[in-house]
Amino acid sequence: MHSERVASRSAEHRDAREPRNGTPQLDAVSLGIIEQLQEDGRRPYAAIGKAVGLSEAAVRQRVQKLLDQGVMQIVAVTDPLTVGFRRQAMVGINVEGDTESVADALTAMSEVEYVVMTAGSFDLLAEIVCEDDDHLLDVINKRIRALSGVRSTESFVYLKLKKQTYMWGTR
Repeated sequence: MHSERVASRSAEHRDAREPRNGTPQLDAVSLGIIEQLQEDGRRPYAAIGKAVGLSEAAVRQRVQKLLDQGVMQIVAVTDPLTVGFRRQAMVGINVEGDTESVADALTAMSEVEYVVMTAGSFDLLAEIVCEDDDHLLDVINKRIRALSGVRSTESFVYLKLKKQTYMWGTR
């Protein structure tokens, strides 16, 4: 009985192990906390603690450390259509020269939701969320294609979003 209490108490104080090669090493408890928050980002720390075997205070500390390390974010995810953004597209971009500088310029654009540097047919992929087709055309034609180093773009306009989840974090 005493060893179980000691093990439980020490589990509360052990959290994501120190980073190895810059990447935090997550233990099973931290992964469990992430899973709980992915199911419901507003789940109370006490309920999470019960599910993963920690106190509410220990969960609060773990969550803060995971946030500070950039392992996770807790955000409200909206449906773009319901908040006035009726056009989404993925844009494949080919670059001459420094791909990093083009990626940096894309990340500064408010309409660009994410940028991925790739190996394949495109150097970069950028997801764009716009109010309408005119707005999308303006972003692609006047802003992305105008960037120094952009050689070509190919746009993939979303017709219907079938699946969008954020549950892959602990598989």
